[in-house]
Amino acid sequence: MSTDSLPQTARPLARPRIGSITLAIVGALYLIAFTNRTFWSRGLAYFDSRLALAAFGLGLTCLFCALTVTLSVKYVLKPLFVFLFFSAAAGSWFMDGFGTIIDVDMIRNAAQTTTSEAGHLVTPAFLLHMAIFGLVPSLLVCWVRIEHRRFYSKLRWNLLTISLLLLVALACGISAARSVAAVTRLHKDMMLTLNPILPIGNAVAFALASEADKNIVARPLGTDAHVAARTPSGKPRVLVIVTGETARAENFSLGGYGRQTNPELSQLDITYFSDTSSCGTATAVSVPCMFSNLTRGGYSHRAGLASENLLDVFGHAGIRTEWWDNNTGSKGVANRTVYKSFSDANDPRYCKDHECLDEGMVAQLDDWLAGVKGDSVLVVHQLGSHGPAYYQRYPAEFAHFTPECRTAELGNCSQEDIVNAYDNTLLYTDHILASIINALKAHQDRVVPAMIYMSDHGESLGEHGLYLHGAPYIVAPSQQTHVPFVLWQGSEMKALADQDCLSLRASKPASHDDLFHTALGLMAIQTSVYEPKLDVLAGCRRGAAS
Repeated sequence: MSTDSLPQTARPLARPRIGSITLAIVGALYLIAFTNRTFWSRGLAYFDSRLALAAFGLGLTCLFCALTVTLSVKYVLKPLFVFLFFSAAAGSWFMDGFGTIIDVDMIRNAAQTTTSEAGHLVTPAFLLHMAIFGLVPSLLVCWVRIEHRRFYSKLRWNLLTISLLLLVALACGISAARSVAAVTRLHKDMMLTLNPILPIGNAVAFALASEADKNIVARPLGTDAHVAARTPSGKPRVLVIVTGETARAENFSLGGYGRQTNPELSQLDITYFSDTSSCGTATAVSVPCMFSNLTRGGYSHRAGLASENLLDVFGHAGIRTEWWDNNTGSKGVANRTVYKSFSDANDPRYCKDHECLDEGMVAQLDDWLAGVKGDSVLVVHQLGSHGPAYYQRYPAEFAHFTPECRTAELGNCSQEDIVNAYDNTLLYTDHILASIINALKAHQDRVVPAMIYMSDHGESLGEHGLYLHGAPYIVAPSQQTHVPFVLWQGSEMKALADQDCLSLRASKPASHDDLFHTALGLMAIQTSVYEPKLDVLAGCRRGAAS
């Protein structure tokens, strides 16, 4: 039965037709206009001349349209736009909502996250956003019929359209060249938010680099390492390195924050380094960097993979090393040492859905210390203050600052409630660190202990319109790069250093660069890769420490 004989009400809805060039331009305009709020907001803030911004915007739009017209090939255009729409929708959610810049390091950090961690970001609001800005335009593109010209006719029209678009872009670029050059030089963050071009380009760069990284073999480091001297008492040295997560120094009361977020540490004999900067703004960068000897200026992802690290140097010196993890892994640092994941154990006393309170690690510390027979180093990698679900990082008894934001949908909370929840995570971290110190003190009859705590990076809580972390270092605010650094030494180790000298040193700048060499110094390791100038204790040690 033909559709012509059907009643009028039963006729199928006719699918509209649209030319391939028209669709390519309309799709590009949609992406530029509706998924780039952050980009255009920064343009309005950075450009002094609205006319220059208009010329820049028109030229950029023409370039993007030229790109989509170039790719307006049969069987390619629809899948291309579906991909672009969903990519742009995801990019705009994180850039517009959290101020995130999706560079290669951010993509690497996302690729190394866990399912439970990623689940906190897949909220109902996120799904609604993806439906509106990704699914709806994709369904429209799939519904329409695209009319393609014959090959040579299509080639001529595409080339003509592309040429006109490029000419307009060139004219706009020339007319606004001075303003564009100034803005892009002074405000590199603006172009990093161009959606979806930059996120897709960075994803491709990450994929290519990841494939090449598979062939990298770490070269030996510090193979001459050895313990220079036994402790005066003959007892083994024990160093616990606590690698913090997302703790920012700005909210540590040890550094002058108005709230008491460090009530337990403030009662202990610790040294707090108040001006400490991180190597990166994301775990995937900071953790391998802080355990390397490359320093922030010399570190790169490939350079880190191509060299052994601090734990390897300890191993060459015959020191027992172990990594306990309650986060998303060691980022390659513990590839050649004993590794234990606490979130994988999913202990019901501390865990829910493979996310665990850091107390699960502290609970096993006494048994570990009881088994120490020689010089040992334990790395404790916290889940700490990882967001956006801050409220899940501490037990109910540490909900001291209220009302607290009790959802991963930060947009549904006031900034005050977000800060309350975040500060509660620091209150809990304070308890964890104090518990580790007390455990070490309890074993001083058998070992000579010390503890170093450094957070991997900080966190933005709405300042400058930013949330979470991971901003490119060149534009990252201090909230993401200023981190807490705590040093505790047991009585025997403390006697080997001038404490007045150490207090003075603690008031001066420090950084992740210092961890590698300070840890070697605390364990009395001699090696050619040790640099005393990067050991915060080197200038304060008494002669017995040499």
